[in-house]
Amino acid sequence: MRRADLIAGAGLLALGLAFSGMALRRYTYWGPTGPGSGFLPFWLGLAMAVLAAGLLVGAWRSREPGARWLPEGLGLRRLVVVLGVTAGLVVLLKVVGMAVGTVLFLVAILRLVEGIRWTTVLAIAIGAAAFNFLVFTYWLRVPFPVGVLGF
Repeated sequence: MRRADLIAGAGLLALGLAFSGMALRRYTYWGPTGPGSGFLPFWLGLAMAVLAAGLLVGAWRSREPGARWLPEGLGLRRLVVVLGVTAGLVVLLKVVGMAVGTVLFLVAILRLVEGIRWTTVLAIAIGAAAFNFLVFTYWLRVPFPVGVLGF
């Protein structure tokens, strides 16, 4: 049995079922004009639960112990950097805003973790932040958190 897969599968199964249950309890599954706000979350949670059950079954049937669940060396360094940069984004989001935060996040990940050239990193980070800003702010009309700089 792969212990990490068993633990992850059980956790994801519980999370998927809870997600689907909350979607049914708190939101409308079907309205007079068609699918309601709970339709998609319910099915996403259910799909997650089915996939987690598959992970559990596969881990239960496996006789080999599998790889260690926590990486070592360079893999551990990369994991710590990603978690640190993500936590930094959450902490700084109200100060720098979503647009600048996205650029900083992508610059840190692409440069520190992947080691990509600066010109490519800046092009990807600025392009992705601009694309997200346009899609959410103008197309979907969901305002991004704005920082002290006003964007």
